Formats: sequence, structure tokens, C-alpha cells
Amino acid sequence: MVMTIHVDIVSAEEQIYSGLAEMVVAPAEEGDVGIAARHAPLLTRLKPGEVRVKVDDKETLPFFVSGGILEVQPHVVSVLADRAVRAHDLDEAAALQAKQRAEEALKDRSGKQDLARVQRELLEAVEQLRMLERWRKHR
Repeated sequence: MVMTIHVDIVSAEEQIYSGLAEMVVAPAEEGDVGIAARHAPLLTRLKPGEVRVKVDDKETLPFFVSGGILEVQPHVVSVLADRAVRAHDLDEAAALQAKQRAEEALKDRSGKQDLARVQRELLEAVEQLRMLERWRKHR
């Protein structure tokens, strides 16, 4: 019998997912982390990217998070995201526009742009587009 862990994914606006999973993979700032039942307690920041919830051998649910906090207890994983979206709800056109706006803002050398904010927006858009590409290949 495969052991499971309870997973909650919430954003500032709503709860995105709550249920049992065999494994969770999340984009921690220091690199991706894989979490299974009885994982050691962990608290880490998340960078923009894909959270994968492996429900069972046949189903893995992909979510995009723009950043946030990952808390792991032996039987519970909590993803507290700044923004979280189910893969099928991502808007490719909006991600492409955000990427283009950020790239244009990075070219602006006037000093009017907050460089860190623009870089983060670019990273989020690029990660959304990568996730959409992976998601389409595995459908």
C-alpha cells in the first residue's frame, strides 16, 4: 500500500487544491524538492514555477505558483502561494504579453523601472510558458 500525504495549495484569493497525494514536487528557491509521506518538517520559500501533485500512478496534477512559502509536516504539505493557477487555466496569450512587456522594460535604461520587479515578471512569464509547453506534451 502506497502511503499518502495531505496537500493544500492556496493562493491569496482562494484554495486551489486540497486532497491526498503520493508525492509533491515544488520549485523551492534552492532547487526543486520532492515530498512524500513522513517527510521531515521543512519551511522554504518558493520561486515561480510548477508544483506537481502526484495523486497516483495514473494522475499528476500541475499547478503554477508565482512564489510563496512551502511548509511540510510529516503528514501535511501546505503551499501558500502569492498566486496559484491550475495548468489548464493558464492564459498563454497573457503570459506572452507579460514576457514581451518585461523584455521591453528591461531594455529601458532610463531608470524608471524597478529592475527586480521587471525581472520577476519576466521569470514568471517564462515559467508559465514552459509549464504550458510541458503540459501540452504530456496530455
